[in-house]
Parts: sequence; structure tokens; C-alpha cells
Amino acid sequence: MTRPPSEIHVAVLMGGLSSEREVSLSSGEGCAKALEAAGYRVTRVDADRDLAEVLTRLKPDVAFNALHGEWGEDGCVQGVLETLAVPYTHSGVLSSALAMDKDKSKAVLKAAGVVVPGGGLFDRRAVAAGHVIAPPYVVKPNAEGSSVGVYLVREGEPPAAAVGAPDWTYGEEVMVEPFIAGKELAVTVLGEKSGPRALTITDITPTKGFYDYEAKYAPGGSRHVLPADLPPAVFEKALRQAELAHAAMGCRGVSRSDFRYDDVKDDLVLLEVNTQPGMTPTSLVPEQAAFVGMDYPNLVRWMVEDASCLR
Repeated sequence: MTRPPSEIHVAVLMGGLSSEREVSLSSGEGCAKALEAAGYRVTRVDADRDLAEVLTRLKPDVAFNALHGEWGEDGCVQGVLETLAVPYTHSGVLSSALAMDKDKSKAVLKAAGVVVPGGGLFDRRAVAAGHVIAPPYVVKPNAEGSSVGVYLVREGEPPAAAVGAPDWTYGEEVMVEPFIAGKELAVTVLGEKSGPRALTITDITPTKGFYDYEAKYAPGGSRHVLPADLPPAVFEKALRQAELAHAAMGCRGVSRSDFRYDDVKDDLVLLEVNTQPGMTPTSLVPEQAAFVGMDYPNLVRWMVEDASCLR
């Protein structure tokens, strides 16, 4: 967009209907404040099922999609925005839906030459009843983010009984993958006109346990080493694999690829691609952008300028 920020009305979509609602509210508020600091006219929209009606009334120039999880991140809201012809941030309908389906996205990434874990989808009751692959392994919903509903089953431990409980709400099939020991790494990618550009790598160390929901979002839940202390060849490989993943999934705007690196076996494995990564005060994307010289207001400004339909 060539107009000055003061002439651009941005609707920040936040909250939503998923299990990641609270994270989205925090992301959205941070983005809204940064956009206001950059000079934009901002309306905060707590997105509900009347979103199309609300946006029709508001008539924003751009929708800044700060939603996470089901409905907001899986292509549904993107479809609403396409129908209304409201330019929006992040990825489009197809890539958003693909990235939320861990099983299908792994197939696409593997075909593109990205190294991904083994494992696969299993009936949740079978996973609760016994070990479907040899421990240690990770059990996770096939279509959730922010480590919601994730269990690490170590050697000598019983199966993840919780996934077979009547109150389990994350689908009848769950993803079971071998646990990759070593470092938890994250790479932010900007989808620039010249092609995807990886920024840098963060090494994430949880203060306790593994990198679950609390470690991601609670203050002090994890320690970030930026840039990650890796062998140069591994550092370069992670950057290129993240860029390859962004392109293979058809991502637009900002994405974040999460890796595990086993420094004993020298194995680098991409776990998943996030098409709408967190933008909270403890989030990795703003931190990496700042490291390469792009502060928070300039980051969100770049995202607004990148917004479009037909993504």
C-alpha cells in the first residue's frame, strides 16, 4: 500500500473461538499497539461467528489476522476475508489449511526435501491403551497449535491415557512422532517479493519440563538464546530448510518453522510450520525481527504492506 499509515484503517482480528484464544488476545493487543505506534488507524475486533457482518460494517482497508488455532488459522477466516475482498496478512486459504493438518503438511514437506519426523496418525484410544511406537515419543493433536494437548511419553512410562478420555476434544486421530532429543530451534521467515528470507535461529530452553504451552507463554517459562549456538553448517541448513518449507507450503507474509536438532547424532528435523506465529511479548518472531534490525512497529508495518487477497 502506497498511502501513509494515517490513511489506512486496520482491523486487528484477535481472540476467536479456538483453544488458543487467550494467546491470540495477547498477540492481537501487542500488534494493535504497535500498529498505532506506526501511525495506523486501528480497530480491535474480537472475532466471533458474526465476523463477516462486523467487517462489512467497519469497512477496513486491511485485516491484520492475529488469530491462532482452529477457525482463525486453518483457512476458515481466510475464506471469509477472500469473500469480502478485504486484504489480509499471513497465509491464504490453502496454505493455512494445509499447515494446520500436521499429517498432510508433513507429506508435502517431505516431498519437497524437508527432513521431518517419522510416526503418523493413530486412533486416540489405541494410543491411550498402549505404545503404538517405541518410546520415547510425542503425542499431539493433528490440528492444534501452541503445544495444546501435547504429551511426551518417555521410556519406562505408561501410554498417554489422557488422549483416550471422554473429554478429549481434539479429534479421533492423534499424531504420534518419535521424540527427537537435543535442541529446540525456531526460524522466522519473511515472504519477500524476491523469495522467502529466513531471519535467524533461536535456541529455546524450557526452564522446566519440555517446551509445552506454559513454557511458550508464561513469563520466564523458557530461555531464548539468539542467535543459536550451532555449527555453521547446521545453522545454514536450518535457515535454508525453513525457507524451503515456507515455499513448499505456499506461505505468505510471516511464518515460523520449528526444528529439533540432535547434536549427538547431528540430525536436524523440522517439526512444523506455523503460518500465524505468536506475536505476544514473549514470542519468537518479534524477538528475531528485532535482532536483525526490524523493531516491532516496523515488523507489523511490513505485514500490513504485504497484505492482499488471493494469497
